[in-house]
Amino acid sequence: MTKRLNDRQLAAIALLAQPKRAGLTYDQVAERVGVSRQALYDWRKDDAFNAVLKREIVANTIDDLPDIMASFKEHIVRDGNAALARVLFQAHGMLTDKLEIDNKPQQSGDDHIADMKARIEQMRGQ
Repeated sequence: MTKRLNDRQLAAIALLAQPKRAGLTYDQVAERVGVSRQALYDWRKDDAFNAVLKREIVANTIDDLPDIMASFKEHIVRDGNAALARVLFQAHGMLTDKLEIDNKPQQSGDDHIADMKARIEQMRGQ
């Protein structure tokens, strides 16, 4: 079961998800939503809070994605910053960390066993 966030947590997320926290310090965000600074820091350690915050940040950047992607070539070439592209692609779930490629031909179990037996006989003959 997913933990349900309260209205103050959701209000804090709305501010924290904006670029540069809407120009606010963490103290000001806490004051705006009516909690102590410590409560805000405690929320920032909570996995459920951070998951919703991340989703909100991604939602806030999705409209800018076409323009950002169009500028990648220039930024990567000019600045040599290929990591920038990787970070944004990962944030939007467009890049996986691991790719497995199986380049072995598929054999049925019987074919594989017959091949192994032939190899064993070949080794015995040497």
